Amino acid sequence: MTRSDASEPPGAGLADRFGRVATDLRVSLTDRCNLRCTYCMPAEGLDWLPNPSLLTDDEIVRLIAVAVGRLGVTDVRFTGGEPLLRRGLTEIVRAVAALPDRPRMMLTTNGIGLARLAAPLAEAGLDRVNVSLDTTDPARFKAITRRDRHADVLAGLAASADAGLVPVKMNAVLLRGVNDDEAVPLLKFALERGYELRFIEQMPLDAGHTWRREEMITGAEILAALRSAFTLTPDSHARGGAPAETWFVDGGPARVGVIASVSSPFCGACDRTRLTADGTVRSCLFSQKETDLRGALRAGAGDEELADLWRKAMWAKPAGHGIDDPKFLQPARPMSAIGG
Repeated sequence: MTRSDASEPPGAGLADRFGRVATDLRVSLTDRCNLRCTYCMPAEGLDWLPNPSLLTDDEIVRLIAVAVGRLGVTDVRFTGGEPLLRRGLTEIVRAVAALPDRPRMMLTTNGIGLARLAAPLAEAGLDRVNVSLDTTDPARFKAITRRDRHADVLAGLAASADAGLVPVKMNAVLLRGVNDDEAVPLLKFALERGYELRFIEQMPLDAGHTWRREEMITGAEILAALRSAFTLTPDSHARGGAPAETWFVDGGPARVGVIASVSSPFCGACDRTRLTADGTVRSCLFSQKETDLRGALRAGAGDEELADLWRKAMWAKPAGHGIDDPKFLQPARPMSAIGG
């Protein structure tokens, strides 16, 4: 990766000093969540952002319009916390779908409430969903999430398929000593229903800062478990900036993916930029720095001024997340406050 010594970002897009260009925007709509997953937050929850600090629906749409119309963003993914808790979600999707340069729109969700909202979201213009599900066992789900909502997630997955939000993707995190025996059952579950499964290595983004590398189930371990029951063939399609490395299962066309952010980082091809629920830009999921757009927006900044702030934030993006660096510090914000 070549580094540029220029002090200011060139051109109109979201380039950085290492030749990457961000075209994929992750928008956190809220830091709140209706689950309490043990690897994400404590049982009592967190101190949520006060409502006045959150971007309004109109502010979110305006910043997305700046990203799409002036900065070259082509894909928008709505995240949380849990984005289905955002009351204005459907209208936000509808407004973004009406932009002149309509981006592709995805949603990452825990699936609770999706049975009711999948059809309205599809009608509003949403293209696809990723639903988190770490286990096929309702009792184990309750132990991991501290909520008895397994059936609601299954209903949300089915409703998404019925609404045409396809391919429906499932995200799963395997935890050592908890659900590390479920790689094969989860893939069988997904294959039987036509969902695409993505396993994600547990990342150091928990609120309690208890993550330990030695306790993480690695991508290599996941693949070894899957190969005990399936034949996996590398996907020949160019991966590009996609976070998942994918394999065809038993000759295809079904595929399974592994997002090995820690053990096999893909920072060199990263094409993502992030907007938090309170209006800051993060150039990296693990960044220690943020650039405030909300303050400038509410002070009356024009679209080009907002775009320029965003360009400068991304120009300063580091070469990599640095988890292997002995000096690595976990971000102060947990995943629920950053957005996935």
